[in-house]
Amino acid sequence: MKVTFRWAIWVVAAVLAFAAPAAAQRAGAAAPYGTITAIQIQGNVRAEPETIRSYLQLKEGQAYDPAAADRSLKALFSTGLFSDVVIDMQGSTLIVRLTENPILNRVAFEGNSKVDDDKLRDEVQSKPRQVFTRARVQSDVERLLTIYRRSGRYNAVIEPKIIPLDQGRVDLVFEIDEGDVTGIKRISFVGNEHFSDGNLRGRIKTTETAWWRFLSSDDRFDPDRLNFDRELLRKFYLSEGYADFRIVSAVAELAPDRDGFFITFTINEGDRYKFGKVEVTSRFQGLDTDTLKSYLTMSEGDWYDAGEVESTVTAMADAVGTLGYAFVEVRPNIRRNKESNTIDVTFDIQEGPRVYVERINISGNTRTLDKVIRREFRLAEGDAFSTAKVRRSQERLKNLGFFEKVDISAAPGSAPDKTNLEVQVIEQSTGEISFGAGYSTTSGILGDISIRERNLLGKGQELRLGLSFGTLSTLIDLSFTEPYFLDRNVSAGFDLFRTSNDRQSVASYSDRSIGFALRAGWSYTEHTRQTVRYTLRQSDIYNVQPWASQIVQMQQGTSVVSEVAETVAWDTRDVRLNTTKGWLLRHSLALAGLGGTQYYVRSTIDGVYFRTIVGDFVASIGGSAGIVEPYNNSTLLISNRFYIGGDTLRGFQVGGIGPRDANTGSALGGKYYYTGTAELSFPLGLPKELGILGKAFADVGSLWGSADNPNQVSILDSTLMRVSTGIGVQWISPFGPIRIDYAIPLVQEPWDKTENFRFSFGTRF
Repeated sequence: MKVTFRWAIWVVAAVLAFAAPAAAQRAGAAAPYGTITAIQIQGNVRAEPETIRSYLQLKEGQAYDPAAADRSLKALFSTGLFSDVVIDMQGSTLIVRLTENPILNRVAFEGNSKVDDDKLRDEVQSKPRQVFTRARVQSDVERLLTIYRRSGRYNAVIEPKIIPLDQGRVDLVFEIDEGDVTGIKRISFVGNEHFSDGNLRGRIKTTETAWWRFLSSDDRFDPDRLNFDRELLRKFYLSEGYADFRIVSAVAELAPDRDGFFITFTINEGDRYKFGKVEVTSRFQGLDTDTLKSYLTMSEGDWYDAGEVESTVTAMADAVGTLGYAFVEVRPNIRRNKESNTIDVTFDIQEGPRVYVERINISGNTRTLDKVIRREFRLAEGDAFSTAKVRRSQERLKNLGFFEKVDISAAPGSAPDKTNLEVQVIEQSTGEISFGAGYSTTSGILGDISIRERNLLGKGQELRLGLSFGTLSTLIDLSFTEPYFLDRNVSAGFDLFRTSNDRQSVASYSDRSIGFALRAGWSYTEHTRQTVRYTLRQSDIYNVQPWASQIVQMQQGTSVVSEVAETVAWDTRDVRLNTTKGWLLRHSLALAGLGGTQYYVRSTIDGVYFRTIVGDFVASIGGSAGIVEPYNNSTLLISNRFYIGGDTLRGFQVGGIGPRDANTGSALGGKYYYTGTAELSFPLGLPKELGILGKAFADVGSLWGSADNPNQVSILDSTLMRVSTGIGVQWISPFGPIRIDYAIPLVQEPWDKTENFRFSFGTRF
């Protein structure tokens, strides 16, 4: 019993021995700070004491805690109201000493001329009547520098200046040294063995700085453009058969003096491949693969071209879809043969996943109505999903010209076999006020003023008021077009016009017309369109000179034309200007006589075919023909006849060929004509971005068939084919297309009027 008692005493003593130091340590930790009996706030001018107290995690009656004081300090700093905060314990009083941030009185910019104040002011977060903070100002400096870097000014320097005022206010002034545009000093390629640096520079968007690029921004460094250049290089090499091509790196280094960038592309070309076996297989019963082989644009032994494979996939998917197969997927199975450097391609046509469009959701259109966007879609809600139709819908929306950006993406629907199409658009300005100036050999000096709205009230309608005036012709017109009349795929519109032409140099008379036209058009396919038009105009032939032809003098006066016309066009051209491939075929038929004083039938047909020969060499061949015949014993006025020359037959003046008064030399126009042209467009060795091309051409044509000649005037007329050939230069300048042609007539009649040089220039700005 004694042993047990002693053991218990020993245990208690040991516990006390260990616990006593810890208790003493806790007592010592609390002792230096003590309990807070009062809180004093010093230095605040605008901030209310109670607001400051709400951020404190220390209260009166509590023991002072350094960790809580630290949290209080951070909370007060995070408000952005104070530039300095000190929390101190003096005796039993907690002292909170503050220095408030000043209030911004004014935010100004000095030294900027390339970027206006409004754009800079929208970018900065520092605003008048806000609390000034250095962190926010530093962030604003970075934002402003980003604006200048986007415009190519990487050596811009921005320094914020603080001007103290009374009552705790300051002015913030950003002193800006914009510097010069930071261009591209050199673009180099490492690893290219089969293509020169110059060739590769022509394949990318970024260009080296040169004096003639003052109207372009492609010679300014842009990281996004550099990534785009990587993709352009990849596509170029893949189109040339280098299937193993890869870009090791693309580095942009700023020169030590910050006046330009050195861009270096390091590439690995790899081996060049040819097409091996090219086959088409199908998993659809009854689908004739031999028919689909007509869509193959490659054959065994051709250099491999990834672009051709992609375009063939699209063409086959569209073709199979038109045959009634809703769910189609064309997979190009590619087998690379390293030993023979060939690539076998099998286009496997199989059934794709059965997916239907559940909803089409449109966002971003603040002005354009939803129905204007939906009617451009080639598929509707409930239709079978088709990648080709989605792609075509996106192209149609872009072609409207209403949107800066169009993005269509697929999102999961309410079920595995349903998908939603998310359409995001960014609208752009569709109103235009344009002024134009130009000169052509045909019309002399030209001027142009027009007001145009292409998306009237967000309904996709177009309204235009234009005035064209020149030394030889004047046109005033008002036009309106509804692209989907009565919500149908039919465009409708009207035109009001007044024209006048000085034809003194051609036939010693002038004419003028006033009238209106009603028109409608619709598409049969993506490339075929028909247009019908009714025109009622009153024409007046006046100012006929005494020496003019008797035929012209007899037609002096007023006439009324009531004409119905239709035009069918098939157009597959890739672009309208500098076309590189495609067809344009067009036929027009007009009948005058449903009222009015003129009775005639006119029919014209024209066509042109473009094909890229090699590289940038593009050949085209085209022609046109026409016939106009009066009926009902009507006289065919000279203003309703055909005139050939100028742009339609180079080497001859406008009205330079065809029937002519033997005594006065006046051009009388003809009832029948044909023209033909063959042209080769080729680069001149100048930088591609200049847009200057050379032209070599040969033109043929004839115009004959004099109309009524009651006084038996002596008329020179011939069906002889006129022939001319020549060369020219075309520049797609920032001010509009400029073209100069020099043509030499090779076959002509003695009475024809010729011209060697022909110059035309036009612009809209």
